[in-house]
Amino acid sequence: MRSIAVRRAALAASAATFALLVTACGGSSDDGDKAGDGKGAQAGATATATASAAPAKALTSADLEKAALTQQDVKSGTVVTKVPAKDDIAQDKVTADDAACTPLALLQTGSYVGKPAATAKRAWSDTPKKPAAGASDADAMLAAVDVAKVQLTLASYENGGAEQVMKDLTAAAGKCAGGFTYTAAGEKTKILKVTTTQAPEGADEALAVTLLVDAEDDVKMPVKAVAARKGATLVLIPAVNFASAATGEDFSFPTQILQAQLAKLG
Repeated sequence: MRSIAVRRAALAASAATFALLVTACGGSSDDGDKAGDGKGAQAGATATATASAAPAKALTSADLEKAALTQQDVKSGTVVTKVPAKDDIAQDKVTADDAACTPLALLQTGSYVGKPAATAKRAWSDTPKKPAAGASDADAMLAAVDVAKVQLTLASYENGGAEQVMKDLTAAAGKCAGGFTYTAAGEKTKILKVTTTQAPEGADEALAVTLLVDAEDDVKMPVKAVAARKGATLVLIPAVNFASAATGEDFSFPTQILQAQLAKLG
Protein backbone atom coordinates (compact mmCIF):
# COMPACT_ATOMS: atom_id res chain seq x y z
CA MET A 1 0.00 0.00 0.00
CA ARG A 2 2.85 2.37 0.84
CA SER A 3 4.50 1.66 -2.52
CA ILE A 4 1.27 2.57 -4.32
CA ALA A 5 1.12 5.84 -2.36
CA VAL A 6 4.70 6.67 -3.28
CA ARG A 7 4.06 5.90 -6.95
CA ARG A 8 1.02 8.16 -7.00
CA ALA A 9 2.91 10.92 -5.21
CA ALA A 10 5.72 10.78 -7.77
CA LEU A 11 3.21 10.94 -10.60
CA ALA A 12 1.44 13.87 -9.00
CA ALA A 13 4.69 15.74 -8.44
CA SER A 14 5.58 15.41 -12.12
CA ALA A 15 2.13 16.39 -13.44
CA ALA A 16 2.29 18.48 -16.59
CA THR A 17 0.09 21.29 -15.32
CA PHE A 18 -0.97 22.50 -11.91
CA ALA A 19 -4.42 23.49 -13.14
CA LEU A 20 -5.20 20.00 -14.40
CA LEU A 21 -3.92 18.56 -11.13
CA VAL A 22 -6.38 20.76 -9.26
CA THR A 23 -9.13 19.57 -11.61
CA ALA A 24 -8.36 15.88 -11.18
CA CYS A 25 -7.06 15.90 -7.61
CA GLY A 26 -6.81 18.98 -5.33
CA GLY A 27 -5.31 19.80 -1.86
CA SER A 28 -3.24 22.33 0.39
CA SER A 29 -0.66 23.00 3.19
CA ASP A 30 0.44 25.06 6.27
CA ASP A 31 -1.54 26.53 9.18
CA GLY A 32 -5.28 26.49 8.50
CA ASP A 33 -8.42 24.35 8.50
CA LYS A 34 -8.68 20.56 8.73
CA ALA A 35 -11.13 18.56 6.65
CA GLY A 36 -14.40 17.85 8.39
CA ASP A 37 -14.11 20.62 11.00
CA GLY A 38 -16.81 22.82 9.47
CA LYS A 39 -20.05 23.75 11.11
CA GLY A 40 -22.11 24.22 7.92
CA ALA A 41 -22.29 26.94 5.28
CA GLN A 42 -22.98 29.75 7.71
CA ALA A 43 -20.06 28.81 9.97
CA GLY A 44 -17.45 29.42 7.29
CA ALA A 45 -18.73 32.72 5.90
CA THR A 46 -17.94 35.95 7.69
CA ALA A 47 -19.13 39.48 6.92
CA THR A 48 -18.00 42.71 8.52
CA ALA A 49 -18.98 45.32 5.92
CA THR A 50 -21.90 47.58 6.94
CA ALA A 51 -25.00 47.76 4.80
CA SER A 52 -24.77 51.57 4.56
CA ALA A 53 -21.24 51.58 3.17
CA ALA A 54 -20.88 52.89 -0.39
CA PRO A 55 -20.00 50.23 -2.99
CA ALA A 56 -16.25 49.89 -3.36
CA LYS A 57 -14.68 50.81 -6.68
CA ALA A 58 -13.43 48.04 -8.93
CA LEU A 59 -9.67 47.92 -9.46
CA THR A 60 -8.13 47.96 -12.94
CA SER A 61 -5.86 45.26 -14.36
CA ALA A 62 -2.89 47.53 -13.64
CA ASP A 63 -4.07 48.01 -10.04
CA LEU A 64 -4.42 44.25 -9.55
CA GLU A 65 -0.99 43.49 -11.01
CA LYS A 66 0.53 46.02 -8.62
CA ALA A 67 -1.38 44.52 -5.67
CA ALA A 68 -0.74 40.86 -6.52
CA LEU A 69 1.89 38.92 -4.60
CA THR A 70 5.55 38.89 -5.59
CA GLN A 71 8.44 36.87 -4.19
CA GLN A 72 9.27 39.70 -1.76
CA ASP A 73 5.84 39.41 -0.17
CA VAL A 74 6.19 35.82 1.08
CA LYS A 75 8.41 34.32 3.77
CA SER A 76 8.79 30.89 2.17
CA GLY A 77 8.18 29.07 -1.07
CA THR A 78 8.19 30.37 -4.63
CA VAL A 79 5.83 32.86 -6.29
CA VAL A 80 5.18 32.63 -10.04
CA THR A 81 4.07 36.01 -11.38
CA LYS A 82 3.35 34.85 -14.93
CA VAL A 83 1.09 31.79 -14.82
CA PRO A 84 1.42 29.79 -18.07
CA ALA A 85 -1.67 29.82 -20.27
CA LYS A 86 -1.84 26.02 -20.12
CA ASP A 87 -2.29 26.25 -16.34
CA ASP A 88 -5.15 28.74 -16.61
CA ILE A 89 -8.50 27.02 -17.22
CA ALA A 90 -10.96 29.35 -18.93
CA GLN A 91 -14.30 29.91 -17.25
CA ASP A 92 -16.25 28.54 -20.23
CA LYS A 93 -14.33 25.25 -19.99
CA VAL A 94 -15.85 24.46 -16.58
CA THR A 95 -19.34 22.96 -16.26
CA ALA A 96 -21.09 21.23 -13.35
CA ASP A 97 -23.83 18.62 -13.53
CA ASP A 98 -25.87 20.92 -11.30
CA ALA A 99 -25.53 24.56 -12.38
CA ALA A 100 -25.86 25.67 -8.74
CA CYS A 101 -22.51 23.96 -8.04
CA THR A 102 -20.65 25.73 -10.87
CA PRO A 103 -19.24 28.48 -8.58
CA LEU A 104 -17.50 25.80 -6.48
CA ALA A 105 -16.16 24.06 -9.59
CA LEU A 106 -14.75 27.37 -10.85
CA LEU A 107 -13.18 28.09 -7.46
CA GLN A 108 -11.52 24.67 -7.27
CA THR A 109 -10.13 24.79 -10.80
CA GLY A 110 -8.48 28.18 -10.26
CA SER A 111 -10.79 30.13 -12.55
CA TYR A 112 -12.69 33.27 -11.62
CA VAL A 113 -16.37 33.30 -10.63
CA GLY A 114 -18.93 35.72 -12.06
CA LYS A 115 -18.01 38.53 -14.45
CA PRO A 116 -15.07 40.54 -13.07
CA ALA A 117 -13.98 43.84 -14.59
CA ALA A 118 -10.32 42.85 -14.23
CA THR A 119 -8.25 39.89 -13.05
CA ALA A 120 -4.67 38.98 -12.15
CA LYS A 121 -3.12 35.56 -11.54
CA ARG A 122 -0.32 34.19 -9.41
CA ALA A 123 0.91 30.73 -8.37
CA TRP A 124 2.82 29.74 -5.26
CA SER A 125 4.49 26.52 -4.15
CA ASP A 126 5.91 25.76 -0.72
CA THR A 127 9.46 24.62 0.00
CA PRO A 128 9.81 20.81 0.12
CA LYS A 129 10.27 19.38 3.59
CA LYS A 130 13.32 17.37 4.62
CA PRO A 131 12.62 13.73 5.57
CA ALA A 132 13.18 12.67 9.16
CA ALA A 133 16.53 11.10 10.00
CA GLY A 134 16.46 7.38 9.27
CA ALA A 135 13.26 7.59 7.22
CA SER A 136 12.54 4.75 4.82
CA ASP A 137 12.77 5.36 1.08
CA ALA A 138 8.97 5.46 0.86
CA ASP A 139 8.65 7.97 3.70
CA ALA A 140 11.47 10.07 2.25
CA MET A 141 9.64 10.20 -1.08
CA LEU A 142 6.41 11.28 0.59
CA ALA A 143 8.26 13.96 2.57
CA ALA A 144 9.77 15.26 -0.65
CA VAL A 145 6.33 15.71 -2.23
CA ASP A 146 4.62 17.01 0.93
CA VAL A 147 4.41 20.35 -0.84
CA ALA A 148 1.54 22.83 -0.99
CA LYS A 149 0.72 24.54 -4.27
CA VAL A 150 -1.87 27.26 -4.83
CA GLN A 151 -3.21 29.18 -7.76
CA LEU A 152 -4.26 32.67 -6.71
CA THR A 153 -6.74 34.79 -8.68
CA LEU A 154 -7.48 38.42 -7.93
CA ALA A 155 -10.79 39.47 -9.47
CA SER A 156 -12.35 42.92 -9.15
CA TYR A 157 -16.02 43.62 -9.86
CA GLU A 158 -18.30 46.55 -10.68
CA ASN A 159 -21.66 47.31 -9.06
CA GLY A 160 -21.59 44.90 -6.14
CA GLY A 161 -20.48 41.95 -8.24
CA ALA A 162 -17.95 40.79 -5.63
CA GLU A 163 -20.64 40.61 -2.95
CA GLN A 164 -22.89 38.64 -5.31
CA VAL A 165 -20.14 36.11 -6.03
CA MET A 166 -19.68 35.55 -2.29
CA LYS A 167 -23.42 34.92 -1.98
CA ASP A 168 -23.32 32.49 -4.90
CA LEU A 169 -20.36 30.59 -3.43
CA THR A 170 -21.94 30.39 0.02
CA ALA A 171 -25.22 29.16 -1.49
CA ALA A 172 -23.35 26.56 -3.54
CA ALA A 173 -21.47 25.30 -0.48
CA GLY A 174 -24.81 24.61 1.18
CA LYS A 175 -26.70 23.23 -1.79
CA CYS A 176 -23.85 21.02 -2.99
CA ALA A 177 -22.77 19.71 0.42
CA GLY A 178 -23.73 16.17 -0.64
CA GLY A 179 -21.38 16.26 -3.61
CA PHE A 180 -21.51 16.95 -7.34
CA THR A 181 -19.68 16.20 -10.58
CA TYR A 182 -18.04 18.72 -12.87
CA THR A 183 -15.96 18.78 -16.05
CA ALA A 184 -13.01 21.12 -16.59
CA ALA A 185 -10.90 21.21 -19.74
CA GLY A 186 -12.36 17.84 -20.69
CA GLU A 187 -11.52 16.15 -17.36
CA LYS A 188 -14.41 14.91 -15.20
CA THR A 189 -14.13 15.09 -11.41
CA LYS A 190 -16.52 13.71 -8.80
CA ILE A 191 -16.84 15.57 -5.51
CA LEU A 192 -18.17 13.31 -2.76
CA LYS A 193 -18.73 15.95 -0.10
CA VAL A 194 -18.37 19.69 0.49
CA THR A 195 -17.63 20.91 4.02
CA THR A 196 -17.60 24.57 4.97
CA THR A 197 -14.76 25.23 7.41
CA GLN A 198 -13.72 28.16 9.59
CA ALA A 199 -13.08 31.16 7.35
CA PRO A 200 -9.78 33.04 7.75
CA GLU A 201 -9.88 36.53 9.26
CA GLY A 202 -8.77 39.81 7.72
CA ALA A 203 -11.32 40.21 4.90
CA ASP A 204 -14.71 41.91 4.59
CA GLU A 205 -16.14 38.45 3.83
CA ALA A 206 -14.55 35.03 3.54
CA LEU A 207 -15.58 31.47 2.78
CA ALA A 208 -13.44 28.36 3.26
CA VAL A 209 -14.40 24.93 1.95
CA THR A 210 -12.96 21.43 1.85
CA LEU A 211 -14.07 19.28 -1.07
CA LEU A 212 -13.62 15.52 -0.81
CA VAL A 213 -12.56 14.23 -4.24
CA ASP A 214 -13.14 10.69 -5.49
CA ALA A 215 -9.59 10.05 -6.73
CA GLU A 216 -7.97 6.96 -8.24
CA ASP A 217 -6.95 3.84 -6.26
CA ASP A 218 -9.99 4.39 -3.99
CA VAL A 219 -8.35 7.44 -2.42
CA LYS A 220 -10.78 10.04 -1.05
CA MET A 221 -8.67 13.16 -1.24
CA PRO A 222 -9.41 16.52 0.43
CA VAL A 223 -9.15 19.67 -1.68
CA LYS A 224 -9.15 23.09 -0.03
CA ALA A 225 -10.23 26.47 -1.34
CA VAL A 226 -10.85 29.95 0.05
CA ALA A 227 -12.67 32.98 -1.34
CA ALA A 228 -12.10 36.28 0.47
CA ARG A 229 -13.50 39.71 -0.37
CA LYS A 230 -11.73 43.02 0.24
CA GLY A 231 -13.95 45.82 -1.06
CA ALA A 232 -14.81 45.09 -4.69
CA THR A 233 -11.96 42.60 -5.09
CA LEU A 234 -11.97 38.86 -4.44
CA VAL A 235 -9.00 36.66 -3.60
CA LEU A 236 -9.75 33.15 -4.90
CA ILE A 237 -7.33 30.41 -3.83
CA PRO A 238 -7.58 26.66 -4.47
CA ALA A 239 -4.75 24.66 -2.89
CA VAL A 240 -3.37 21.16 -3.40
CA ASN A 241 -0.80 19.00 -1.64
CA PHE A 242 1.00 16.27 -3.60
CA ALA A 243 1.46 13.94 -0.65
CA SER A 244 -2.23 14.24 0.18
CA ALA A 245 -3.01 13.44 -3.46
CA ALA A 246 -1.12 10.19 -2.95
CA THR A 247 -2.46 9.14 0.45
CA GLY A 248 -5.80 10.91 0.90
CA GLU A 249 -4.61 12.20 4.28
CA ASP A 250 -5.64 15.64 5.46
CA PHE A 251 -3.44 18.74 5.38
CA SER A 252 -3.78 22.43 6.23
CA PHE A 253 -4.57 25.41 4.03
CA PRO A 254 -1.61 27.83 3.57
CA THR A 255 -3.26 30.70 5.41
CA GLN A 256 -0.09 32.81 5.31
CA ILE A 257 -0.44 33.26 1.54
CA LEU A 258 -4.00 34.56 1.85
CA GLN A 259 -3.00 36.88 4.71
CA ALA A 260 -0.07 38.26 2.71
CA GLN A 261 -2.36 38.95 -0.25
CA LEU A 262 -5.06 40.60 1.86
CA ALA A 263 -2.44 42.80 3.53
CA LYS A 264 -1.13 43.93 0.15
CA LEU A 265 -4.64 44.80 -1.02
CA GLY A 266 -4.81 47.19 1.96
